[in-house]
Amino acid sequence: MIMEENYPEGKCAADYADEKPSDVRELIRVGKITGETSGMCADYAQANLVVLPQKYAYDFLLFAMRNPTACPLLEVTDMGSRKLNEMAENADIATDIPLYRIYRDGVLTEEVTDVSDYWRDDLVSFLIGCSFSFEGEMLKADLPVRQIEEKCNVPMYNTNIKCREAGIFKGNMVVSMRPMPKQHVMKAALVTAEMPRVHGAPIHIGDPGAIGINDINKPDYGDPVEIREGEVTMFWPCGVTPQAAVMASKPDFCITHSPGHMFITDVKNVNLKYREAWRI
Repeated sequence: MIMEENYPEGKCAADYADEKPSDVRELIRVGKITGETSGMCADYAQANLVVLPQKYAYDFLLFAMRNPTACPLLEVTDMGSRKLNEMAENADIATDIPLYRIYRDGVLTEEVTDVSDYWRDDLVSFLIGCSFSFEGEMLKADLPVRQIEEKCNVPMYNTNIKCREAGIFKGNMVVSMRPMPKQHVMKAALVTAEMPRVHGAPIHIGDPGAIGINDINKPDYGDPVEIREGEVTMFWPCGVTPQAAVMASKPDFCITHSPGHMFITDVKNVNLKYREAWRI
């Protein structure tokens, strides 16, 4: 569950739905927000993060291009730079995410709120589209988003859906799940399909076991949510997929966001409703 102590004055993520991304990033930068970002800055795109040494950057770029639904690229930084050119102004990729993960040889070793002390001149950052971005469009379409209702993190699961390999990178897709009343399933699929730069349409609808999920009430990442009578489970490709690939492929060093703790961009969701690739 999202804890109140992760936000100032007992607030929750949804209390920041109407805030400017730059204002929220400032609160994150100074450590006042350390919780999940689902529901924040509702009109603006959020992004997953992968930071790798330059020696792995081409392999990961190719992995993302070969798996565009799970890893839709929004921006790639210059080597060593902590600044962004496309997705946000006056942002610092090493401080402006609420919680980061450090992987060494594919093993999660630390979670920290600032990676400045881990930064190196050979690092390349990849921003990847996040399904939190289409949740705002779902809410505008009067579709339920259960984890926002329950003030918790979205449930995410490892699957048996294999990604296309590239260089050292391999692994299976991670998916996020949102339960949906049967009468809204088609609408939810159509609304999200309009946003391919943030994962787009669901990759699976219905039986979790068909994609290797044995217990829907025990997500591998995030929190379980209530699935009500008459609801259908819907699964979307998830930007945690690169973390599964890091664990499977074992690069010697990697920084990522912690699942559910995203980078909030200055780009409005409506501007990602196109199939043309974002400039990288």
